[in-house]
Amino acid sequence: MRIIMNGTMEPRRLSVSCPNPLRAWSDEKLLLSYRAEREGGVFEELVHRYERELFGYLRHYLGSAEMAEDVFQQTFLQVHLKCDQFEPGRKVRPWLYTIATNQAIDYRRRNRRHRISSLSQTACLSTVEEAHALAELLGGPEMGPAENAESAEQYRALRQAVDALTETSKQVVALVYFQGLKYGEAAQVLSIPVGTVKSRLHAAMLKLTHTLLLAELTHPLRS
Repeated sequence: MRIIMNGTMEPRRLSVSCPNPLRAWSDEKLLLSYRAEREGGVFEELVHRYERELFGYLRHYLGSAEMAEDVFQQTFLQVHLKCDQFEPGRKVRPWLYTIATNQAIDYRRRNRRHRISSLSQTACLSTVEEAHALAELLGGPEMGPAENAESAEQYRALRQAVDALTETSKQVVALVYFQGLKYGEAAQVLSIPVGTVKSRLHAAMLKLTHTLLLAELTHPLRS
């Protein structure tokens, strides 16, 4: 994945002949350094650290790799444009997730014709990867290779159930269960109290459990 900065800034490649000293820097040091110096290599290191994690979150939240790619690009464009607003003492990770979540919400508003209704793209994701996410979400054991077909079907049912949640419930599920943020981090991203995160998660889990049980009773998986 490569960030496009519309010609305003092209990250410079560090020499491959020597170790990258930026790898030892904290996220906060990288962002503050970029804010002061606008050094392309520093920005590239920050993108590299978060590209898989943040793209994975956006893919889960939006249900589409194509949409996730667009929003990922917009997220780091906003990081470039708004880095002066980052306050020393804050943590970069929740700040990035806040930007990404806001960009995802804006994207969906601008592209209602792309509303998450198709599960075909999601079904193409790594079965093993999604089975692990499903197992964590439902509190069950991890699934092995022999259960791949069944886990893929279960994931499609889960994706439908998640898509049926309210927008606020979907956000906390994506942040906490799919992405693994702590309650406090999710609260910072969404600008809500930790107690609200917990209550929304509780309500979402009740809804998901009810929906998945109903789906199982109506369309039981083949043995």
